[in-house]
Order: sequence, then structure tokens, then C-alpha cells
Amino acid sequence: MDGIEIPNINHFSTQGASGGPVSIVNADLIREINFYTGAFPANRSGALSAVLDFSLRDGDPDKQTFKGTLGASEISLSGSGHFNKRTTYLFSIRQSYLQLLFKMLGLPFLPNYIDGQVKIKSHLSDSDELTFLALAGIDKMKLNTDEKGEDAEYLLSYLPQINQETFTVGASYRHYAGHHTQSIYLSHNYLNNRNVKYRNNDESSEDNLTLRLRSVEQKTSLRAENRSYLNQWTLREGVEASYSQYTNRTLQRLYQAQAEVSDYKTDLGIWSWGLFVSADYTSPDKRFTSSIGVRSDASDYGTMSRMWKQISPRLSLGYAFNEQWSVGGNIGIYYQLPPYTALGFKDESGKLINRELDYTRVTSGSIGMDWHPDSRLAFSIEGFYKQYGNIPLSLADHIPLACKGNDYGVSGNEALVSSAQGQSYGIELLARWQVPEKISLTGSLTVFRSEYRNSKASSYIPSAWDNRFILNMSGTWELPRRWSIGGKLSYIGGTPYTPYDIEKSSLVEAWDAQGRPYHDYTLYNTERLGNFAQVDVRVDKNYYFRHWRLGVYIDLQNVTGSRLKQPDVLMSTGEIDNPSAPLAEQRYKMKYLKQESGTLIPTLGITVEF
Repeated sequence: MDGIEIPNINHFSTQGASGGPVSIVNADLIREINFYTGAFPANRSGALSAVLDFSLRDGDPDKQTFKGTLGASEISLSGSGHFNKRTTYLFSIRQSYLQLLFKMLGLPFLPNYIDGQVKIKSHLSDSDELTFLALAGIDKMKLNTDEKGEDAEYLLSYLPQINQETFTVGASYRHYAGHHTQSIYLSHNYLNNRNVKYRNNDESSEDNLTLRLRSVEQKTSLRAENRSYLNQWTLREGVEASYSQYTNRTLQRLYQAQAEVSDYKTDLGIWSWGLFVSADYTSPDKRFTSSIGVRSDASDYGTMSRMWKQISPRLSLGYAFNEQWSVGGNIGIYYQLPPYTALGFKDESGKLINRELDYTRVTSGSIGMDWHPDSRLAFSIEGFYKQYGNIPLSLADHIPLACKGNDYGVSGNEALVSSAQGQSYGIELLARWQVPEKISLTGSLTVFRSEYRNSKASSYIPSAWDNRFILNMSGTWELPRRWSIGGKLSYIGGTPYTPYDIEKSSLVEAWDAQGRPYHDYTLYNTERLGNFAQVDVRVDKNYYFRHWRLGVYIDLQNVTGSRLKQPDVLMSTGEIDNPSAPLAEQRYKMKYLKQESGTLIPTLGITVEF
């Protein structure tokens, strides 16, 4: 974001993985987004699948403006203005009241969050500028133990109480010197994740404790780069260094072949460094463009200090035949440090057991064509292929870490080896039609495969992300009298899933350890759900007054009432089937719960801008 790395942009994120149901970033503050799915800029490190590069608006240098929004789930206030002629500001703060809403809906978990953003930009002189950026989120999720019913019983059996705080603060200094620009970026990011879970949510005894986790990730980064504009060439070179600190205190009940307790404490410091250089070229007639770059990264963890093992070249080329037709392609190799949750994991003796992990690697390539029949209409087609290597593989389940999916809590805190491989390939079609101030329509279809294997000797099988196709269509229609209507259709292929291990799940010690069923990973992703489609509609009406604007909107999610079917969940009845057997052999009577969700969700919102 404006050159500052933001590792966590979602509320209720899974530590050690990506994801999270709500973004911390307020879209009202964004000027533009560059989404790179390949040929990542050489000054962007640690990316395997994509880079999301935000550029925020600058504050208003002429006036002070503010915007307040009251929606179904949150209230927010944002503003833009200036302190003086040289310094502008931009800010946003949001407070949700999901706890109240979810309690009214009778849900067994009650999430709540607060987030804030601020950007201050100062022109120190005609050739120097300083930018300060901050982003923060606070999350709390309580359990609604008063809620009854089988679905609530299942969720309450394994969901922990969650408290998370995350923030990033950073500053960038930029000096303009004719054809050259020097930039320095200094930033610090922080994540504090705390989970607590008691068996049957009974906190009266510590014997019922199944999970108590407090884990903190911090990273301080410094990057310096120079950009030179030399006729048709743009050159960029730079260096960066960072220090990461990971602390973890975890007590967790587990079940592998028998019941056990994982109790360890970690305090890990990691130095990382990198350097990069790139060159962009545009022909005098603007028809041919090219970019070539290379970077190398290393860290002092394990055997990752050898920079020549993480040399990361990338190349992209483009050519416009005329104003209507153009082609382009890219290829590159990229590396990413394994998650801190894996690097800091210890065994019962307090020894770091994942010190042999390597940087995860991906080789990515794509080629595509664009067609613009006129200024309002655009079509594109792109084929892509990505091959992943050195993926951390779970020694307990023999499943790659990337294929375990995202859930509340932590990912990667287990014994791993860098032996798994993966591949994804497919084709994407995109169409856009725009009539200024009237109609805007966009549609995309991606048909793909996502597969993995444990090692080179194994065969590829579907990964957790192998939906096969994704279709998205969206549009807005500006009507007279300041009305507008928008809609979105999402249609996605069925997700593969793994059946449950009934024998293991029914064991009393196994169920009590995690409060949910265990999957049979010998049958990994041998089943598949049905396809799912959803239609959302939104209607806006704006009223303009002398110095302020009032906006009212109605948002209807899932207007078709589509039902998302999930695999039936295996659930303990709480009744022991063989109470006279030894404890290690006792089993619960089990039952299945149907998992089907989906309903029309109406939202009425008010926006005031002044």
C-alpha cells in the first residue's frame, strides 16, 4: 500500500495463511489497485500467486470533506483534507456491531471488529516528499453458548474464543532529482493472535482446557530504491532488509495415534535481506513494451542464507499490432519464506524441528491477447501455468500446508518437510462494456485445474482449491434522477472434499482433543460438492444539497435464495457407546448433521458526505 508492505489486510485472519471474512481496508480511500498474477515487480518480495498493490488517494488540498456511513453491520467515518498548503491527510475509522446482529439472528458465534487507516503526505520542498501510513484492526469473537440446536452445538464444540490485534505503520521518503528518483521505505507490522478453547465451553476447571495460544508476529523492514528515466528506458535497483520476531506460547491437546499434549514456547528472531534490479523499455511508437528483472532473497534461518538458491528472474513482453489488437506474455520464478508458525514450531523437548525447510518456489508463465473493437468495448483471453515446488508437507497428514484450507486459528504449527509440489493451469476470458455515466458491465470466466502431489514420485490429485471454473458478472446502470442499480452474478464449481475418518473421530480421546471430526486423508479430495450460484442486487439513490450529500441504498444479497450445500458433518452425541471399555478404546455414539445454508440478506444503509 503506497509502497509499504501490509501482510494482514483482513479481520479474523488465519495466522500462517491468508484469508479472513472482512477486509480492514476501506475501499473509499483507494485511488487504484494493480493486481499482478504474474511478472511481479522486482521490488515486491514474498509473492507466489499474486500481488495486490494499493494506491491510496491523497488528501484534499483545497477543502475538508467527511463521509459517514451507517449500514447493517457497521458504522464508519472517513475524511480528507489538509493541515496546510504542503500537508494533506486521509483517514477512516469503522466500528462493527456484528455481535448484536448475530445474536438477533441466533448464531452461536459473535464477532466484532474495529479498524482504522490514516495517510499523511507532506511536500517538504519542490523535490522532497514524506508520507506516513498506518493501518490497524482489532477483532474479538465470543461464543454464544445460550444458543441451542444441533448446528450451534457443532460450531460451539470446536470454535475458540478469538482476540486479534494487527497494525502496520510506515513512512516513505522520496527525492526527485531530474531523471532520477530515490525512495526509502521504513515500516513495522504486528499481529497478536490469542485463542482459548475449553471442552464443552466449561471454564470451571483447567482440566477442560484444550487450547490456549498466544502468538505474536512482528516485522521491521527497510527498503531503498532508485528509479531512473532514460528516454525509452526505466531502470530500477534497490536493496532491502528486515528483522522478524515470532513468539508463541501454546498448550494444545492433540490426537494422532494416541492422546497427547503439545506445550511449547518459542521466541524466534529472523534476519532477511534481498536485492533487486529491473529495466523497462517502451519503443518510440509505444507498440512494443518489455520488462526484465531479477531479485534474490535470503534469511539466516536454517540453510536459507545462500542467496544464489533464491535467484528470481522475471520477463514480460507486449506488442500492439494496432489500436484494436495486442498480445503479451510473462514468465518468472518467485520465492516465499515459509510461515513463522512453521519456522518457530518446537517439539516436546523444545527443539525447532522445521529447520530444514526451504523457500517455497513457483515458476509461473502466461500468454494472452486483448481486443478493443472501440473505446467502450474490450475483450481479453489469457492462458496460464504455474508450477509450485518446496511446498511444506505435513508429516502427520501427508497433506501440503497450502491444501488444508483456511479456518479460524493457526496454520503451519506442526512438523513439516519441503517435499510437496503443485500445479495450476487454465484459461481466463474477460469482457468489458462501458457507456460513460450510463452503463458499466464486466464479465469473466476462468476454467482451470489446481493439483498437488507429495513428491516427484507421486501422482497429481485435486487440491483444496480445484473448483474447475469461476464465473463472475457484474454491472451498474445509472438511471435518471440520481438513481442507480447494480447487480452481480457469481457461479463457481463445486469444491472437492475429503470424507471423515469415522473410526478415529468417534474415539472419546480424539473427539475431546479438538471437538470436531477428523478427515480420512487416505481418501483426500475424492468427493466433490455441487456447483453454486448467487445473485446480489443493490439500488442507490443520492440527494444533493448545497454543502452536503445524502445517499440511501438497499443491498440484497442472494436474491435467488440459493442454498450452499456442504458435506454432512459427523458429530458426537456426547453419549459413550462402550463406557466399560478402557479409556483409550471408548467411543462416542455419532450422528450426522446436514450442512446447508443460504438465505436472502437485505441491508439498508445511509451515507452522509459533507
